[in-house]
Amino acid sequence: MVTILALAAAALYGSADFLGGVASRRASAFAVLAVTVPAGAAVMVAAGLVTGGWGAVATPSAAGWAAAAGACGALGLVAFYAAFAAAPMSVVAPVAALISTVLPVGIAVAEGERPTPGVAAGAVICIAAVVLVSLGQRPDDGAGGGPGHGLRGVGYAVCAGAAFGLFFLFLKNAGASGVIWPVAIARLAGAVVAFACCAVTRIRPLGWGRGRASRAVFGIALASGAVDAAANVCYVLATRAGLFGVVVVITSLYPGMTVLLARVVLGERMRWVQRAGLALAAAGLILVTA
Repeated sequence: MVTILALAAAALYGSADFLGGVASRRASAFAVLAVTVPAGAAVMVAAGLVTGGWGAVATPSAAGWAAAAGACGALGLVAFYAAFAAAPMSVVAPVAALISTVLPVGIAVAEGERPTPGVAAGAVICIAAVVLVSLGQRPDDGAGGGPGHGLRGVGYAVCAGAAFGLFFLFLKNAGASGVIWPVAIARLAGAVVAFACCAVTRIRPLGWGRGRASRAVFGIALASGAVDAAANVCYVLATRAGLFGVVVVITSLYPGMTVLLARVVLGERMRWVQRAGLALAAAGLILVTA
């Protein structure tokens, strides 16, 4: 069950990142963020009202962890979308995933988590798979604007990965006493950060705008937020059912979905080393599951 939930989170995170990346190539990262995060918050609040998920009492400590997770997640998405606008998705997503894995896994080990040798070997293989996928293209093969843009995109990806690592850690702490409300609080806190970023930069959030293209970007951003919220729920459920370090490693395989979607939808090239990385990820998952 832990593996299934973590894999579901990975697939949903990868899909949400792809959608957000597509939108950020057509509009400002801040403008996209101001739609994706509030959309996820709306989905989670509605889910809480429908399912009664607000029954669990939010302690001040847990609410604080959830709010911190939301702030880190929103800031990470700003850097992530900026990276997508400057470099190929098949480079940005794996780099961010690798950074976001090392931090929480290191903390889990420091806190005393000791997986079995087979699970540990599978986790190491999964991390190696993320590295291989990230080697599929050169950073200079930017999404637009030349070599300098590609290198800057990788820098943004590193910052995004650090923020996502903190997000995974903080949301895990908040989710120890609930599922729906911690994610909802995190998304609401992220929405505040998103609107603050727009206010500071004087960038207007995405709206319906004029023309079919503007409406399409707005719809893509909405879908990204809703899918990302669903990923958050799967992730919290996974952390409540198994070892945190293992869950983070499996969840961090989300670039595989982003790369596949970028290949199928956008036609981005997938080199042999990326295919090898995806195959290695499958081998690692078999070990973790066994």
